[in-house]
Amino acid sequence: MNEYDSNRIYDLLSTVGYSKTEEKKDADCFLLNTCHIREKATEKVYDEVGRIKKDFKNLNKPLVIIAGCVAQAESKEMLNREPYIDMVIGPQSYHKIVDLILISERKKIKITETEFDVIKKFDELKNISSKQNKISSYITIQEGCDKFCHFCVVPYTRGPEYSRPFDQIILEANSLIKNGAKEIILLGQNVNDYNFSNNKTKYKLSSIIKELNEIKNLKRIRFMTSHPKDMTEDLINCYKSCDKLMPFLHLPIQSGSNKILKLMNRKHDIKYYLTIIDKLKTINKNIGISSDFILGYPGETESDFNDTIDLIKKIGFINSYSFIFSPRPGTPAALKKSNKIDVSRKRLKKLQLVLENIQRENNKKYMGQTCEVLVENKLNNQEKYFGRTKYMIPVIFDADNCKPGELLNIKITSFNRNNLFGSYKFNKLKVA
Repeated sequence: MNEYDSNRIYDLLSTVGYSKTEEKKDADCFLLNTCHIREKATEKVYDEVGRIKKDFKNLNKPLVIIAGCVAQAESKEMLNREPYIDMVIGPQSYHKIVDLILISERKKIKITETEFDVIKKFDELKNISSKQNKISSYITIQEGCDKFCHFCVVPYTRGPEYSRPFDQIILEANSLIKNGAKEIILLGQNVNDYNFSNNKTKYKLSSIIKELNEIKNLKRIRFMTSHPKDMTEDLINCYKSCDKLMPFLHLPIQSGSNKILKLMNRKHDIKYYLTIIDKLKTINKNIGISSDFILGYPGETESDFNDTIDLIKKIGFINSYSFIFSPRPGTPAALKKSNKIDVSRKRLKKLQLVLENIQRENNKKYMGQTCEVLVENKLNNQEKYFGRTKYMIPVIFDADNCKPGELLNIKITSFNRNNLFGSYKFNKLKVA
């Protein structure tokens, strides 16, 4: 979602003459778009601003803007802590960035803008054409969250759930496809709770998927991130009825312990989660699942941790993200007594080893096989290409000649935990 927001911020800035530069000292403006999910992200902001100060010590000072969720959470405190920062803009206010820059430059003042103005934001953005031209492109369809998991800061930095108008989303999708996109990834903090109604029709995530599935030049559809409580029957059935919806779902569970899930306020238990997985497998036996895990959540015992390991082995997640609990200021979990960090580190190491072994064994199955790969780009300074399988597994392969956007059958010749390697020596499966 931050990548999507960054692209849209650039679209806005390009209307008043800004362009991207790879040369740091040529920049007139530095904009850091930030995340507040983990503590280290906040400190990285100040570290980066420190580097900018050092690089421009004997040069004209650039405009320094902090955007995103750290900006929302820290607000004016950022200007107090680091006077080199000129502007702080929350994630629901970045549509105002052009006007704010003009005001800042004209009045020579520092600015903080952190209002929750999400409806106006997307109304403004629909009038600014997207310059995103990637083969795999993002569209934010929903923002904010009403779940209030006790560890999560999103409801406080992104605000309550908001679903964009259906027609806006389809219009943006068609624009991206016209720019060359072959894959659309629908984004939301709680994407499968997308819910928009006009006077005549009620739209859900399944409505968007079905509409996109009919667009001729689009090859693949994905969505993330989902909450288990919102995996409705109509959405599950899309894995059978929509051939462009990829058979891969990121469905975070966070813990394999019912006790911990309750403490987290996740609003589901292990039995319910397994029921969802069973329904998905019944609809499409080839579907792959990935997840998120938080280790060392306050109150986690060795027994709770072992429950998580058992769940991972039972489901066989093909890819997952795992972290040690990071208390976020303002959340209920931040008030709880933290587990001993050395115990949490040991558990994380053990859990990641289990996840890595499953991932490696999954990749091993591709050896000697051919798999469908969407070509995204040619690697810099190499005669190799990069793409992804239906399951989001990165593939690096040799080819005499191919084009980004093509769907190819790639023969897999080797692998590691994260990647597949192969060559293109066969007939094209499809041409985009």
